[in-house]
Amino acid sequence: MSNFHQELARELEILKANALFRNIIVTETNATAWLEINGRKTLNLAGNNYLGLANHLALKQRAALALQKYGTGTAASRLVTGTLPLHAEVESALAVFQGKESAILLNTGYSANIGVIPALVGRHDFVFSDKLNHASIIDGIILSRAKLKRYRHRDLNHLEQLLKTTTGSGRKLIITDSIFSMDGDRAPLKELVQLKQQYGVVLMLDEAHAEGVFGPGGQGLATSEKVTAGIDVHLGTLGKAFGCFGAYVAGQKILIDYLRNKCRSFIYTTSLPPAVLGSILASLEIISSTAGAELRKSLHSKFKWMITELNRAGFATLDSDSQIIPVLVPGNDHVLNFSKKLLERGILTLPVRQPTVPKNTERIRLSLMATHSMEDLKFALHQLTSVNGRWDTPGT
Repeated sequence: MSNFHQELARELEILKANALFRNIIVTETNATAWLEINGRKTLNLAGNNYLGLANHLALKQRAALALQKYGTGTAASRLVTGTLPLHAEVESALAVFQGKESAILLNTGYSANIGVIPALVGRHDFVFSDKLNHASIIDGIILSRAKLKRYRHRDLNHLEQLLKTTTGSGRKLIITDSIFSMDGDRAPLKELVQLKQQYGVVLMLDEAHAEGVFGPGGQGLATSEKVTAGIDVHLGTLGKAFGCFGAYVAGQKILIDYLRNKCRSFIYTTSLPPAVLGSILASLEIISSTAGAELRKSLHSKFKWMITELNRAGFATLDSDSQIIPVLVPGNDHVLNFSKKLLERGILTLPVRQPTVPKNTERIRLSLMATHSMEDLKFALHQLTSVNGRWDTPGT
């Protein structure tokens, strides 16, 4: 083994010794409420298929039609020969969905953030970022080389203090998730819009975990809070509640034209394939329909019930008020053991450790779907309660 590979092996051993080594779980069924893992039926509380659309027949049919008409891939970026009529149709539909002038498709939420943020700010600019923003936002800020001002989670007083004391002629950009991916709580959007207007800065909102789930038509938390007009840069993803793949930014036409010319993760990436575009159009129709409203209503009632029952059982769920419910189990070994024991009882959960969350805030992340039945959730609650208090005792 070369010195290079020996160094990698040593680093991996350190991860294993600190219970930070990560393994891949192969599921034999896809994104459903119940998965098959190693031939065993397992309740899925780990994914992001919030409305259960990833296996919806309408999405499969539209994907198949697009595949038959246009083939498997575009084999080019959007600015070369990688733009089909479907790309323009999807972008137009997304702009209408968000009530914005225009929209631009990107390939993932991660590639959107690492492309859009550096396109909007540079080394002479300032970014004000919630401390618990997603890793893709953090990486986008690092790539931009803008000066980072992190404000304490949802702490408006701290943010205002930073805005007041930051001097310089550069652009100032506030960025926040709307629903935070590991805590399940909500950004104070109305107050953020007020600060944005008061200090004349730009506001960018990542609605990855809110779209499809919040808002009268599933547009996200900004629409639910009636502050859409105050959002300058609206970023959404299509691989969670939409059950598809991809991401987009919606806003004024001048913003979208600018991103087409400046966003490197748009310019230098092969465009989304036809089948994905077909599925997005079908998903948009469902999410915007009465059927989508019923799915949202069902999901909301289920996550509210689950949070109440978990708190009643003595679990700490932080300030979650969404389909993402953290269950605190401090300690890497403890949270891994907790998750392992749940899996033995037929429940797949996500054990979240450093660096995703700070030390001593490790947690099990529960992710609910509209297609979970109440029997599913009662089963999960029973198993969580049964395991609680035993996760730190070997052999129990």
